[in-house]
Amino acid sequence: MSEVAIAVENLSKRYFIKQTPGGGGRSRYTALRDVVGHELLCMARKGIAIARRRNAPRDGEIEEFWALKDVNFEVRRGEVLGIIGRNGAGKSTLLKILSRITEPTEGRVQLRGRVGSLLEVGTGFHPELTGRENIFLNGAIFGMARREIIKKFDEIVDFAGVERFLDTPVKHYSSGMYARLAFAVAAHLEPDILVVDEVLAVGDAQFQQKCLGKMDEVSRREGRTVLFVSHNMGVIQKLCPTSIWLDRGSIRQYGSTDTVIKSYLSQRALNRDRIVKLEKLPRPHFGGNEFRLIAVEWLCDLPLRHGEEVKARILFQTRNPVENVAIWLGVCDPGGTQILTYDSDLSDLYRPNLPRAGVYAVDFRIDALPLHPDTYSLDIFCGARDVSGRFDFVPASFQFEVLPGSTTPDFLCSDHWPSVHLKSRWEWNLSNAEPGPLIPTPAVGGKTPTRIEASHSDRIAVRTD
Repeated sequence: MSEVAIAVENLSKRYFIKQTPGGGGRSRYTALRDVVGHELLCMARKGIAIARRRNAPRDGEIEEFWALKDVNFEVRRGEVLGIIGRNGAGKSTLLKILSRITEPTEGRVQLRGRVGSLLEVGTGFHPELTGRENIFLNGAIFGMARREIIKKFDEIVDFAGVERFLDTPVKHYSSGMYARLAFAVAAHLEPDILVVDEVLAVGDAQFQQKCLGKMDEVSRREGRTVLFVSHNMGVIQKLCPTSIWLDRGSIRQYGSTDTVIKSYLSQRALNRDRIVKLEKLPRPHFGGNEFRLIAVEWLCDLPLRHGEEVKARILFQTRNPVENVAIWLGVCDPGGTQILTYDSDLSDLYRPNLPRAGVYAVDFRIDALPLHPDTYSLDIFCGARDVSGRFDFVPASFQFEVLPGSTTPDFLCSDHWPSVHLKSRWEWNLSNAEPGPLIPTPAVGGKTPTRIEASHSDRIAVRTD
């Protein structure tokens, strides 16, 4: 178990970004107004450069960008390493280099063993081939003999759950079916190193648990190495004893997962804006483009407070008419573990049909916020529940703070209590009650607990938060 499976030394990756004329994107033609506008912009840039005594930028200037810079770490055989970081931190670039898809600019990587990669949904699949044919194709890419693939074939199909569609071209698969088959192939064709990049949010919770269980199995029981990238801090904590925090292409922290995640979450800014824009936030590589979450608008006072009403509006866009639309919100604790969900399906089982493309809004309300004072993050899902692959999902979209409300008891402000407290009803039958001794309890919030004595044989209904 002491053998080093992956050794990364002074790894750097540089890209060159060409500044296109006018600063715009690609276009199919250039109009006269574009030429005039570009010339005026160049004149302004040159004037500013001369005033500042700098060299003026030239058309088509090449900008140097380092996606990774001086990255060093080792992963031992059988170890599960988590990789976290914001969008653009260099996580995907690192995995592409480790998977031998991209060549590094500087440094070197030593890999001991066969690498199985799952970087995007359907990586390595040929869209015109069937599921059966793609299983054999991927096995051949891994260097396996046909008899080895046949030996694993039934296990792969059973794990993926695509028996009915095995002889259907994978171009007709939904994103969930793609991911299930791709993960099954990558995990079962016996790679020595398994590289997984944020794909487990596809499909239902049951399949996600199967994937996590399989990764745990290949590392602990079979002694294989796993590198796992995810925005879900709860999954990282559960699966990975050690983690790396990448920030702007460099390792910000490397060590115990609990320590790394705590540092990472403490650096993320709390949202205090009434409108939170979601369009440019990172999301997984799947989901298609039928839906797009646009923004969350708070319709109540900020910051949020325990026990008080919460109102919010979610704005999303559809590109085509769609039926059976649902919204789902997941509240995650500071460690990234999902502790509470709100689902529009549970509201009278109503799923609206949207007759045309456009921007839509749905209002969401909680009568009494059950979260105790702390910091939380929000996962947001929007899509057609009956059609797999037509959705948008933004994990850990933003952080928000919950403060004590006017009716919040002092003990809920302690770190030793669970995060969610729901309303309930209690009935006390005091017909035979007798005053008992007060059990000594430490004072909370400067207050000493008191004993309540009942002198009447009444049934008392008490509602608590």
